[in-house]
Amino acid sequence: MVGSEKKSLVFAYYVTGHGFGHATRVVEVVRHLIQAGHEVHVVTGAPDYVYTTEIQLPRLFIRKVLLDCGAVQADALTVDRLASLEKYIQTAVLPRDSILATEVEWLKSIKADLVVSDVVPVACRAAADAGIRAVCCTNFSWDFIYADYVMAAGYHNRSIIWQIAEDYSHCEFVIRLPGYCPMPAFRDVIDVPLVVRRLHKTREQVRKELGILDSQKVLIYNFGGQPAGWKLKKEYLPEGWICLVCGASEDHEVPSNFVKLPKDFYTPDAIAASDVMLGKIGYGTTSEALAYKVPLVFVRRDYFNEEPFLRNMIEHYQAGVEMIRRDLLIGHWAPYIQCAVALKPSYDGGANGGEVAARLLQDTALGQYHASHGLSGARRLRDAIVLGYQLQRIIGKDIAIPAWYSLAQNELSSRTQLPNKEVVDNSSLTKENDYFAILHGDHQGLPDTLGFLKSLAEIQSSCSPQNNNKFQTREHLAAAAMFNWEEEIFLSRAPGRLDVMGGIADYSGSLVLQMPTREACHVAIQRNHPSKQKLWKHAQARQPKDGCTAVLQIVSFGSELGNRGPTFDMDLSDFVEDGQPITYEKAYNYFARDPAQKWAAYVAGTILVLMTELGIRFEDSISILVSSGVPEGKGVSSSAAVEVASMTAVAAAHGLNIDPRHLALLCQKVENHIVGAPCGVMDQMASTCGEADKLLAMVCQPAEVLGLVDIPPTVRFWGIDSGIRHSVGGSDYKSVRVGAFMGRKIIKSAASVELRSSLSNISSAQQINGFNPDEADEDSKDLLEMEASLDYLCNLSPHRYEASYATRLPESLSGQEFVEKYLDHDDSVTKIDKERNYAVRAPTRHPIYENFRVKAFKALLSAAPSNDQLSALGELMYQCHFSYSACGLGSNGTDRLVSLVQEMQHSKSSKSEGGTLYGAKITGGGSGGTVCVVGRNCLRSNEQLIEIQQRYKSATGFLPYVFEGSSPGAAKFGHLQIRLRS
Repeated sequence: MVGSEKKSLVFAYYVTGHGFGHATRVVEVVRHLIQAGHEVHVVTGAPDYVYTTEIQLPRLFIRKVLLDCGAVQADALTVDRLASLEKYIQTAVLPRDSILATEVEWLKSIKADLVVSDVVPVACRAAADAGIRAVCCTNFSWDFIYADYVMAAGYHNRSIIWQIAEDYSHCEFVIRLPGYCPMPAFRDVIDVPLVVRRLHKTREQVRKELGILDSQKVLIYNFGGQPAGWKLKKEYLPEGWICLVCGASEDHEVPSNFVKLPKDFYTPDAIAASDVMLGKIGYGTTSEALAYKVPLVFVRRDYFNEEPFLRNMIEHYQAGVEMIRRDLLIGHWAPYIQCAVALKPSYDGGANGGEVAARLLQDTALGQYHASHGLSGARRLRDAIVLGYQLQRIIGKDIAIPAWYSLAQNELSSRTQLPNKEVVDNSSLTKENDYFAILHGDHQGLPDTLGFLKSLAEIQSSCSPQNNNKFQTREHLAAAAMFNWEEEIFLSRAPGRLDVMGGIADYSGSLVLQMPTREACHVAIQRNHPSKQKLWKHAQARQPKDGCTAVLQIVSFGSELGNRGPTFDMDLSDFVEDGQPITYEKAYNYFARDPAQKWAAYVAGTILVLMTELGIRFEDSISILVSSGVPEGKGVSSSAAVEVASMTAVAAAHGLNIDPRHLALLCQKVENHIVGAPCGVMDQMASTCGEADKLLAMVCQPAEVLGLVDIPPTVRFWGIDSGIRHSVGGSDYKSVRVGAFMGRKIIKSAASVELRSSLSNISSAQQINGFNPDEADEDSKDLLEMEASLDYLCNLSPHRYEASYATRLPESLSGQEFVEKYLDHDDSVTKIDKERNYAVRAPTRHPIYENFRVKAFKALLSAAPSNDQLSALGELMYQCHFSYSACGLGSNGTDRLVSLVQEMQHSKSSKSEGGTLYGAKITGGGSGGTVCVVGRNCLRSNEQLIEIQQRYKSATGFLPYVFEGSSPGAAKFGHLQIRLRS
């Protein structure tokens, strides 16, 4: 870069504390600024050598200060979302005032001409307070990354994101690097080429220095430091390969075909001298792989939203192959390496982004203004969408975009509609018959089923040489590659469920009322003899040389931005040990070891349960495609829909005739024992046995279906999503369940003591007076005997609870105290933590009264239509909601929605119009998720729901999704058997 003709400038360059990747790209920009004669003060938490190795000039000043923390990693490939937010609060939020005061004073003391941030939020605000212009140089911003974490932690943390976005808004513009994420918080954008560190040595020089022969192939192992506990073995590499290991500790021993690079070895030189790189996706890794045309075998990193954009860039330029984490850890590297080395990376863009960025920074510091001619946040969002973000969005998938992204998206001409607002053109969808012949079953005209058939046809057509669509998601490519399209395919469908009444009382034996949702999960399955199975390359490489073994391959649509791998595969023999199915505990550990692929337990687990419970043996290979329109984390049982659809499809493909009730119980075993979530059975029963526009009435002891309850034409139910993610695997749900089972044990024990005392008194009276006990004593004895052997809490009536046991139950009890007195709580799916204190009285009381409320609710539905009927239904729902809260299963979001319904119900306009909405309650496992609303079936009710949506958004920044409508359960739908037309 040509030096400044006017003066030497002073730059303050702030670098985020997230890893070394940011520091390494900053080095390249700083180097050009210093070469131009300017002075640069780098504010960083990275070691000095990262900068001084490349820049040995007196105009570089390093100030060791950490002003943000980036993302906290639980291990090399997993980000801890909650820990990240907590650390950011400690690092940047609590000390914010002192940080700003210190930075303003420091910026003035060095007489900075320009503040540059990559991409520290508070630096931008400090610059504004100091009266200095600021520019960001980055490919992502922390508001976008943390948005996902806030969704996991709860919306009470959303102020963190608003503050970050507000800080960024003080920038003049953002110098945007390739592979960028949406960044509408910035006003203007200037795009630059890749920022890549320059090479010091040629490929030949490096290989000679390291003693690498011309005939040897080189893999560079680059995870930013050798992760603890990861073992490297000689057999991990193909024959004739050696591996250069970056960041290995001095005491870490490696096999003879692995070479530890010295700590100060210049990594770009090693990358350029290699044939393939194995590592995680980060900007530095990606940019250097593209610039030096070295194929990258990458392993997905969980919970970091930058990845899909970098990954799309890698795959667009044919420069990468994804390795699943399981194969990384067990050393099954060869098929990925061999696939990568055959690639021809095609990146042809510039790699001089450091020089271009430095020129822009110099010009800005000299007073020039760089405007992007009014590119709005919406336009920039559209650019990112084109790069891959929106292309990966599917119906029903919650991406958790913060409000300002949603607002920007509203400006787009082609706005993607919410799933429950989508208008489906059935006439276009029925064209699936041009591709597939339906040999069995009926799609029943369901729009989502027709849409799924259409998507299958599109996947199949993508295999055609005439297909001109260059962009295909990895999900589509993987699905297209695993099916034999000339053979039969089986399809199943299972809906989610709206918990109208019953909820967490299911595991205590309550009556429950559940309505299947309009949103559903579809599964396509095909079985083939192992010799005919179409396998993915890495799965093919695992096949024994002397034959073939059965393989399970699964593709999950909608996984690309769900922070999980889109594909899963395993040898079905992994489910067998010594000729018998492996234990559920071993299966749980098998799936839990890789967070990115734990989702596969819901699908593959159905196969192990059928092997274990029904003695089924699976000798054929199985290919499964899962596409769910049931939003995750909303409390509408997306997991049960996946389990039921998967098991229904597996059963259909293998000719198994399983009773719907039995199938639901088998699916519950998947969730309880293989996934590890202690749910009751109502979710699976509703998904299996429900029918459209009816409530499934079931007594959960364990699963006795009483029948279907018609919803009166004057009554309607809706679900409103609070935006707070719900999980039955969460600790709150588990602790409440444990408390309820503790309460049952205490009640049984108290009844037993009273029974023994009663029998003793009767015996003494007989001996003294010689008379028989009267009928009242016998009735009392029978009652105590029943309560002493109480199998379900809901079999205890409210009046007996209040008369005999309410005051005997403690408000709470430690696990240690309970175990010492009662030994165990007799629940097969939860364990007592002796160190934990459990609420007992409220979790015990809830199912006893909830069972009574549900019975009353069911009776009211058959009453004559009236305002009193609706008011009574609503009152029962309100009582249920506040009982949840007493158990500790409420949330700010669901409480707010219920309050909004109450305000609407009691407003003057509603009273004058006879009322429309009458009640609401939290659903399912609580602690967030969805609220169920009951109201009059009329247009005014929908208008009021829209008003509640807008009020909720005004208060929280989140526009809630509304569940409306219903659809048939899996048993009613049956299955489809299809074959491609000639």
